[in-house]
Amino acid sequence: METSQSNERCTSPSSDAGGGADAAACDLVTVPARQGLEAVDILRRGSGDTMGPVLHDDGCGTLGFLVPAGTAACWDVPGSTCTETDGRGMRLTPEPPVEGSDWLLPPGEADLATDPVVLRRALGEAARLIEAADSRR
Repeated sequence: METSQSNERCTSPSSDAGGGADAAACDLVTVPARQGLEAVDILRRGSGDTMGPVLHDDGCGTLGFLVPAGTAACWDVPGSTCTETDGRGMRLTPEPPVEGSDWLLPPGEADLATDPVVLRRALGEAARLIEAADSRR
């Protein structure tokens, strides 16, 4: 999978891209909250600089990881989706971009996009942990 490195920032598109000067050109990987929270724990145990902002959508029970623009073109992790945003409506401010959501890890505390390769590994490990825990019940 060809992806950007972990230190790539969400970029600001030109003003004619429709997002405005402060809109972020990042893609958004969305996963079920349980798997996402496990992945956040895994990423935090690793090198903390590989995790960008994380959005929690309470109404849908999902977590969203900001990843570098272009990730959606090759994202194929089962149980997750990756949406291309091109900066449309995505503002990296402390206020959540969607009503009913909140930042689990807000921009400013983590202004780098999450490395998609590292996220893929963390989501896989999280899925295996959840499967193991559920099989013991």
